[in-house]
Amino acid sequence: MSAEPSLPTPSPAPRFGVWLIGARGSVATTAIAGCAAVAAGLHPPTGMVTETAPFTTCGLPSLSSLVFGGHDTVDCPLPKRAEHLADGGVLPHGLPSAVHAELVAADREIKPGGPPPGDTGRTQDEWIDVFASDIRDFVRRQDLAGAVVINVASTEPAPTDGTLPPSSLYAAAALRAGCPYVNFTPSTGLHHPALAELAASSGLPYAGRDGKTGQTLLRSVLGPMFLQRALAVRAWSGTNLLGGGDGAALADPAAAAAKNAGKERVLADTLGTVPEGEVHIDDVPALGDWKTAWDHIAFDGFLGARMILQTTWQGCDSSLAAPLVLDLARLTVRARQKGLTGPLSELGFYFKDPVGDGPSSLAEQYRDLVHFTARLRDTAPAPEAHR
Repeated sequence: MSAEPSLPTPSPAPRFGVWLIGARGSVATTAIAGCAAVAAGLHPPTGMVTETAPFTTCGLPSLSSLVFGGHDTVDCPLPKRAEHLADGGVLPHGLPSAVHAELVAADREIKPGGPPPGDTGRTQDEWIDVFASDIRDFVRRQDLAGAVVINVASTEPAPTDGTLPPSSLYAAAALRAGCPYVNFTPSTGLHHPALAELAASSGLPYAGRDGKTGQTLLRSVLGPMFLQRALAVRAWSGTNLLGGGDGAALADPAAAAAKNAGKERVLADTLGTVPEGEVHIDDVPALGDWKTAWDHIAFDGFLGARMILQTTWQGCDSSLAAPLVLDLARLTVRARQKGLTGPLSELGFYFKDPVGDGPSSLAEQYRDLVHFTARLRDTAPAPEAHR
């Protein structure tokens, strides 16, 4: 009797890297732990837009295919960082233990960041080479089909001279390593004029900047409402109270100014004018990773009737940001697979100050994001199917 022919061994599913700048911070830790928890079925994917119906057929990489690494300047191991977040109510009790192996694996792939302030040991180009080499080694060592670099580090002040700030060194390293880049922070990143040519010639997709998670998310909904109902906004003021790493970083007036620029742009774009009022950011260390944001909106109604709308937003920035980081990782990896290049303006839904041309209203941004899925599918639908 002849032996039955053996079936070919199926090829392993491709895996994709997510290289996080600020990989031991609250947002990164929450994203890594959350990805493991959702992939294992321990928690539902609440807050992940890419897990909703319009996005399930466009070939996005699965959560279980994502492999994490990154750069950071601190050395607190991810498992310990996750325990601190669980103690503060950011992560569910018991989750750090349940995903301990995944946290340890990611922590092994975190390399020292830099450059330290005032460093004279390497030139800026040498630092870019070091960071790019770390990313390439990660992709090779893990046998990955590709990777995306996402900046989730603390906000830095806008540069005041021609030198590249750390966020721009990491952005340049991402492109030098052949990886798409996403700037989830208000920091300079690829916005530096010295990187314009590199971004344009890289042949890579990129997106950003400054993730829209709380107060500005609400502004991108309310601003269009006032405009569409022909109500005249006279003043719009806001206050943010927050702790944690972001609170400490934003205690620097220059860093706070970089953060507020995106908030002001949303109002200018959605209202067509900039009303009176400012946004104040106060560091309250006792709040930890939690934030309270108030808005006070003065507006005129019919026959000059003067009215007020006040809003209060209380939430956890890490929990709001982490699912968006996972969304952006999946969308950008897929965009790279499909050969898309340049600024991904369709991802403006996620950002206060998005790259490229696009609307500022959240509803219009969501429409563009859903239409974007047609470009990500293996077979694009007929034009009439997505008008």
